[in-house]
Amino acid sequence: MSDAAQPTAAEVRAAAEAVKTALDRHLAAVERRTGEDDPAVYEAFNELAAAAEEYDELLYDRYDEVTPFEIPGAEESLPPYLGPEEPNALSVVIRRDYAVAEPQRLLAQAQRVEAADEELAAGSSADTVHGALGVLFGEFEPDEIASRHTEFGLEEGDSTLWVTAADEPAEPGEWLEAPFEQVDPQRVVCRFDVSAVFDDEPDDDGLEDDDFEPGPELEDDDLEPLDADR
Repeated sequence: MSDAAQPTAAEVRAAAEAVKTALDRHLAAVERRTGEDDPAVYEAFNELAAAAEEYDELLYDRYDEVTPFEIPGAEESLPPYLGPEEPNALSVVIRRDYAVAEPQRLLAQAQRVEAADEELAAGSSADTVHGALGVLFGEFEPDEIASRHTEFGLEEGDSTLWVTAADEPAEPGEWLEAPFEQVDPQRVVCRFDVSAVFDDEPDDDGLEDDDFEPGPELEDDDLEPLDADR
């Protein structure tokens, strides 16, 4: 970046002051919050994130330095909840990603299922990965596939679950043509995310499998016989 395009020292200083102000506002909003989904806290969080990002960019452009902290941007968070306080209905939207890590294992499992069901064998084909996936997901519930994915030759990727509130239950067949197009982020009651990006922290005990140290071996004379009356 040329010197003419660089921010001035005063602009960097002003951005730093904006971060301090946003930090104070965020803390005040947290102290006054009325619940877990307080819109004031959400708004203050977004303001702090925007101010921190602006300061970080100006600091880098001017001095080639960065801040030691990172605040996720507003686009990574859900908007404030605007659904009914007491939902009469709810929808659970789940996405789970998998990689086909072992196609032969996948095919073998599907062919085993197909061989055990004459009606299934007559109407489907487990000779291709595409057909095998249809057989397995038709036979097993998604939760069972998630718990047994390695057995089916699959490798887990990211997953997310959104619980959304509704005023009334949907009519039968109402949304089947486009089941995922009407999810309103402002009606999400809660969400749960699983991703490898959250696995950077080391194990609590800090021990790897190779670090295991077995205890002393016992000789036969060291073993006490079991009392049958106990």
